[in-house]
Amino acid sequence: MDIEQKQAEIIDQLVHRASTVKGEALGPIIIEATSHPSLFAFSEILALPNVAELEGTTNSVYLDVLRLFAHGTWGDYKCNASRIPQLVPDQILKLKQLTVLTLAESNKVLPYDTLMVELDVTNVRELEDFLINECMYAGIVRGKLDQLKRCFEVPFAAGRDPRPGQLGDMLHTLSNWLNTSENLLVSIQDKIKWADNMSEMDKKHRKEAEESVEEMKKSLSMKGDVDSRGYKEMFGEPSGVMDYEEDGIRPKRRRHPMIR
Repeated sequence: MDIEQKQAEIIDQLVHRASTVKGEALGPIIIEATSHPSLFAFSEILALPNVAELEGTTNSVYLDVLRLFAHGTWGDYKCNASRIPQLVPDQILKLKQLTVLTLAESNKVLPYDTLMVELDVTNVRELEDFLINECMYAGIVRGKLDQLKRCFEVPFAAGRDPRPGQLGDMLHTLSNWLNTSENLLVSIQDKIKWADNMSEMDKKHRKEAEESVEEMKKSLSMKGDVDSRGYKEMFGEPSGVMDYEEDGIRPKRRRHPMIR
């Protein structure tokens, strides 16, 4: 089972449970969701009306925690630790995993120095163990550790929940991509039409050339027949000429009377 399918099943279960309770009763469900080792998306839970109702209440800290895991990073938690409940170890691990995903959104080559600062890791060995065991083995990223260049190359990373306002930017980007694709399609169609026209012209020219060659062959053939007939009319058959020449050149013998 791939990570997307597994997440979908977990989210369905949590959304169903969260939709049946309100207020403080949502706290344990949110903590479970943000601690689950296979869950990395939280927008479906955030979209529940009873979760949104936590805003401005004494239980709003649970909403803050959910928003942190949906859009934030480990650095965001450290900046707001005074107003967010202390995280349990599983939540800390999850938030650091999500931090790697956020970094990989904008850069496919992550320097070790940047990762160690963002994740509060003190040495390279600890960082590489975390990237291998908690990120690559978890299936949320695919990449290669380059110890010589001290960087983590990330060709693939799982996506996070869209941040507020990010959806509009994504729609704008998709709209631009669609317009570019349509223009490219028109250009390709024009080139195909031009190629078809050139092909038809080439066929026409080839046909005209073949017809011209055939006409020339016929003309040469007819000229050859006329020349042959004229020669025969002028000189006659070759065998008659030879006979004439032989008859004209050969002297006739005369017989003399014999004297006895």
